[in-house]
Amino acid sequence: MKIEQLPTADLIPYARNTRTHSPEQVAQIAGSIREFGFTNPILIDAENGIIAGHGRVMAASKLGLAKVPCIRLAHLTDTQKRAYIIADNKLALNAGWDEEMLGMELTELQLLGIDHESLGFSDLEIDDMLNSEEILDEVEKEIEHEQSLQVEPAMEYLIILAKDLDEWDEMIDFFKLEKVRRGGYKKGSAFDAIGLERVLKFERVKNAYSDTK
Repeated sequence: MKIEQLPTADLIPYARNTRTHSPEQVAQIAGSIREFGFTNPILIDAENGIIAGHGRVMAASKLGLAKVPCIRLAHLTDTQKRAYIIADNKLALNAGWDEEMLGMELTELQLLGIDHESLGFSDLEIDDMLNSEEILDEVEKEIEHEQSLQVEPAMEYLIILAKDLDEWDEMIDFFKLEKVRRGGYKKGSAFDAIGLERVLKFERVKNAYSDTK
């Protein structure tokens, strides 16, 4: 199929479109386009009428995009177009989520700096979905493992293990470990500052030891 770059203003919304788009959802689509680019072309008919992608066109207008990628479905009859406009929206709604896997993916992506709003989720949805210590612990283990593999070979380091939680609390106080925002979270949300510093420069360790003398 050929992708055409057409002026956004030339695209004609379907007058009987049954799918609604709130200003909040259009803003989410716009955020996704900013983050990932215009990855999903608009489907149009022979006269530039929109078949699928009304929300993306509204987001493109909000972003001030002069042109958007389009695919022309000139082979559809008028009846098929009307049916597909509904089917394109409804079929997507019929899919489900693996909530445990989704929770881990969302948490890890946010720890890596991806803003959840660009994924289409509100703050409330994120807080409800990710309010699980098991998910957070599992994801932090995965992130720490990945980071451990990225240590430069030329750097020397020392691992200090706490024998129990009481000793870990003592280490936190001794080294004055600070909470770290890993990126992607709104300040003040339930997931703001979920991590502690795990890598310290030797100078920090020396200063902590000197303070005890």
